[in-house]
Amino acid sequence: MASMMQPQIILLKEGTDTSQGKAQLLSNINAVTAVGDVLRTTLGPRGMDKLIHDDKGSVTISNDGATIMKLLDIVHPAAKILVDIAKSQDSEVGDGTTTVVLLAAEFLKEAKPFVEDGVHSQNLIRSYRTASTLAIEKVKELVVSIEGKSVEEKKGMLAKCAATTLSSKLIGGEKEFFATMVVDAVMAIGDDDRLNLIGIKKVPGGNMRDSFLVDGVDLKKTFSYAGFEQQPKKFLNPKILLLNIELELKSEKENAEIRLSDPSQYQSIVDAEWNIIYDKLDKCVESGAKVVLSRLAIGDLATQYFADRDIFCAGRVAEEDLNRVAAAAGGTVQTSVNNIIPEVLGTCEIFEEKQVGGERLNIFSGCPSGRTATIVLRGGADQFIEEAERSLHDAIMIVRRAVKNSTVVPGGGAIDMEVSKYLRQHSRTIAGKSQLFINSYAKALEVIPRQLCDNAGFDATDVLNKLRQKHAMQSGEGASYGVDINTGGIADSYANFVWEPAVVKINAINAATEAACLILSVDETVKNPKSESAQGDAAAGAMGRGRGGGGGRGRGMRRR
Repeated sequence: MASMMQPQIILLKEGTDTSQGKAQLLSNINAVTAVGDVLRTTLGPRGMDKLIHDDKGSVTISNDGATIMKLLDIVHPAAKILVDIAKSQDSEVGDGTTTVVLLAAEFLKEAKPFVEDGVHSQNLIRSYRTASTLAIEKVKELVVSIEGKSVEEKKGMLAKCAATTLSSKLIGGEKEFFATMVVDAVMAIGDDDRLNLIGIKKVPGGNMRDSFLVDGVDLKKTFSYAGFEQQPKKFLNPKILLLNIELELKSEKENAEIRLSDPSQYQSIVDAEWNIIYDKLDKCVESGAKVVLSRLAIGDLATQYFADRDIFCAGRVAEEDLNRVAAAAGGTVQTSVNNIIPEVLGTCEIFEEKQVGGERLNIFSGCPSGRTATIVLRGGADQFIEEAERSLHDAIMIVRRAVKNSTVVPGGGAIDMEVSKYLRQHSRTIAGKSQLFINSYAKALEVIPRQLCDNAGFDATDVLNKLRQKHAMQSGEGASYGVDINTGGIADSYANFVWEPAVVKINAINAATEAACLILSVDETVKNPKSESAQGDAAAGAMGRGRGGGGGRGRGMRRR
């Protein structure tokens, strides 16, 4: 009786949504699986593209996992974790974004039956972490190093890695052409880590093969004034002055009040303004520079002044482009034209303006430091060029990673099958439930070759059986066998040059396992009541007060 009389404890605000227990965990797993199913068909060389149309009316066509995940605008809190791991994979290694989402979804899909049967999620997490460590160790055993090779051999191997990445993209038909271009661009920047030293300029028109690599910096022609066409458009070994100031005639009236007693004094103020701009322009000319670039505007007076003295100028140059010119030509961006010494000027072998399609490009080539490159992309539709740019970004990241880490593994699902076989064998040496959990982790890794087959229209069961048989050989010669996309059978991925940097696979397994463990460890979701309801109450209260006030006035009138 006493227990019945106890008051109910109200802990959370009224309207708070709480979901907990097994049902909550299964709901999260279902949400993640649904996101995985969206990306599933984009994997591999025969993957399909997704057309995403947002509320602003812009259309994006892509099969890049990270791009799709960013644009999907997912609202489910657990599924948002997949967006984060796709972004981290993209920023860390550039490729494998679809792989990481698929693996995470598959790990959870394999864990679902165990959760339904009442297995505690901590047991699953412990086994998955153990399996992840074993898998990464196995990947490291299977790597092939590209260290100690000659420059040409290394370039060839890097081009193979880039071609593997590009094969699943929209520009996969020209993967050899672009792979060579990407390797040359990455080699041009050397050991520098800054990705913005490789510029990509998009010029609509022409076809993909009209794209070219500039061994230097390439700027699109900026807004210009009348005297621009009188300026020379080609120089040999010019000095380049980089500025971050305006070269425009401006009224010098910032927070100043001038009182004149004589109208003739006004002319002296106007003359002073003209003298200031002419003084700046004279100093630019005296520096000996033949090309003047500024991040801010270069006005019509300055444009004509430079044209009369055979100097090329461009204003409103993007900061990123200006920094790339500084890195390549060896100059320094100046915030003042006073005391311009020769050391702050850059130089290059040839500066010229070229017409490419409907655009005019200013090209600096033969730069002394040579630590920059620009890829000029051509193509038909704008969406196509944008997708090509995203594809090249992935390939550039992959080649940079391969240069840094210099180890590759066979692709085409070969490494996944080999790690899966190893984990199955290892699980048999374990007594207890974790044998089943590690076995399910091994099965989940097979999603990559299975999906490659499904997306290419092959019989996944048949191909996977062949792969299992090949990888089970005691000699170990089947370790590099993966799916052959061209014939629908199996082939030696390493011999066919289907390579990817080991860091891609290691990072994908790590991130996918972490995401799966994170979702498995959540057993309750607390959703606070919406702020709209509070606003609604406030509005209702205001209306009530209004009615009350009106009633009061009405009664008053009757009394009178």
